[in-house]
Amino acid sequence: MPSHAVTNFMKQQGFADEPPDACDMHFEGLYFQPRIVFPTIILAILLQRASGVGAAGLHLAIASVLFWNTLAPALNPFELAYNRWVARPGGRAELVPAPGPRRAAQGMAAAMNLGAGLALLAGAAALAWVLQAMLVVAFSALLFGKFCLGAYLYQLLKGRVAFANSTLPWA
Repeated sequence: MPSHAVTNFMKQQGFADEPPDACDMHFEGLYFQPRIVFPTIILAILLQRASGVGAAGLHLAIASVLFWNTLAPALNPFELAYNRWVARPGGRAELVPAPGPRRAAQGMAAAMNLGAGLALLAGAAALAWVLQAMLVVAFSALLFGKFCLGAYLYQLLKGRVAFANSTLPWA
């Protein structure tokens, strides 16, 4: 049986109500991408100390992949990899192309990574640190709190304030 926070997360991401067993498996599948992207962002932040150019390149690469996911959700490499190497062999449901709220969240993360990468290339380290801090906070809330800031903001911007607030992990 999925927790209340998991159910709210799934609604926030734009997925319809699912049977409890399917909801838990789907939730785990959706976490595949951020479990790879967040450590990569942390690596980019750590590389910044050693080589600003290397960190900028990593941020720009992350931004490129996340923008790709936003523009071509059926070709999301993370979801394709999950479907091929985790879902099919494990008899799990495959991930489908991301709905609007999830794509919006990926687009926001892409924009912040793009900004951090460009800031590093321009020598604006303070701006890069601010954007990186925002990424760390957002991904921490996602992975540790089951709260997707990007999907939440998407719901708010669509005028669905009551719905957005009902999807908070503690709601």
